[in-house]
Amino acid sequence: EQDMAENNFSLQKTLTMLLDEKKYHSLRDILSTMNPADIAAIFDDLDQACLPLLFRLLPKELAAETFVEMEPEAQELLIRGFSDSELKEVIDELYVDDAVDIVEEMPANVVQRILSQAEPEMRKQINEILRYPEDSAGSIMTTEYVSLRPNMTVGEAILRIRRTGIDKETIYTCYVTRGHKLIGMVTVKTLLLCEDDDTLIEDIMQEHVITVNTTDDQEVVAQMFSKYDFLSLPVVDRENRMVGIVTFDDAMDVIEEETTEDFSKMAAVAPSDDSYFKTSVFTHAKNRIAWLLILMLSATLTGAIVNKYQSAFAAVPVLVSFLSMLSGTGGNCGSQTSTLVIRGMALGEIRMKDFFKVMWKEFRVALLCSVILAIVNAIRIVLVYHGDTSVDCYKLAFTVSMAIMATVVLSKLIACM
Repeated sequence: EQDMAENNFSLQKTLTMLLDEKKYHSLRDILSTMNPADIAAIFDDLDQACLPLLFRLLPKELAAETFVEMEPEAQELLIRGFSDSELKEVIDELYVDDAVDIVEEMPANVVQRILSQAEPEMRKQINEILRYPEDSAGSIMTTEYVSLRPNMTVGEAILRIRRTGIDKETIYTCYVTRGHKLIGMVTVKTLLLCEDDDTLIEDIMQEHVITVNTTDDQEVVAQMFSKYDFLSLPVVDRENRMVGIVTFDDAMDVIEEETTEDFSKMAAVAPSDDSYFKTSVFTHAKNRIAWLLILMLSATLTGAIVNKYQSAFAAVPVLVSFLSMLSGTGGNCGSQTSTLVIRGMALGEIRMKDFFKVMWKEFRVALLCSVILAIVNAIRIVLVYHGDTSVDCYKLAFTVSMAIMATVVLSKLIACM
């Protein structure tokens, strides 16, 4: 990652230098050899005043692919600077699902411009996808897929893929439909390896196709890619009519979003849609303060318990020195459990119906951990305080070890809940 950052920085300096010297042909040659994601990463770090000129140097198809990878703020800046014809060129090169992602991030006046420059068919498809619930399969799908009819021959199917494949998000998996209803699927590999071009698609297609519904949760859909090793998943409505596909790259984006959200939950922070640096200081504070207040106020319970047993501390002052160790151990045990349980829930391994099953398992884990910690702690106390006549080291070891066991068990169960 460090090498990549250094390469990006040196490329950024080179591009800026060539731009200052107005060597546009050299700039175009360099940018044309780069991956769209790398270009977008460099563009995001460049002075925004340079963006429109550099973007206009990109070949049309590369420009559209780079545009998709850029941050929403940079996209908005470019759209506002585009002429209608330039905007239309970019929109025409986008896949529908990418156009939807851009539309969802833009202010209303920018969205209006995008939709006004989109082809009627694309505009219709964008509006259809935008109507699906947020975080559903319908909201991340694309309507650009290869559909075949069951009575087609292999030769006709290959010809159709050649004719229409240029505009499709993926051509490897083709879906067989009859009257818009999904009845099967066939891969390009199967078509190419078929010895007889007159073989009918219905004779070689796979009939039992795993599908997702338009309203299914996007996280569940993304997990299916991991489970079945798919490149794309067909999306159907309640009548099993084919309405689109979710592709692997979109599933990866969902997994990244959901993982970020899970990490936020593990750290007791409200999730944010923006990256760390794009999120304002005020938003960062707002996302964190609620849980910090809850945790701080809950600590008053600890204070009340300590106050109640002041006489015990007065009698055996050395007990006070173990308070931070006990609270720290409890916090560590709770963090371990909550992290593992939240991650298990995120992966679908743990469900609400498993509540008592997980509690019983965590109780046994806590018991085992607490016994080991208590024994080690007791040995440590006996060794340290053995020669101290002011305290009974064996009673102290027993008391603190029992406290550790209670703390570990309770903290793990509370974290689990």
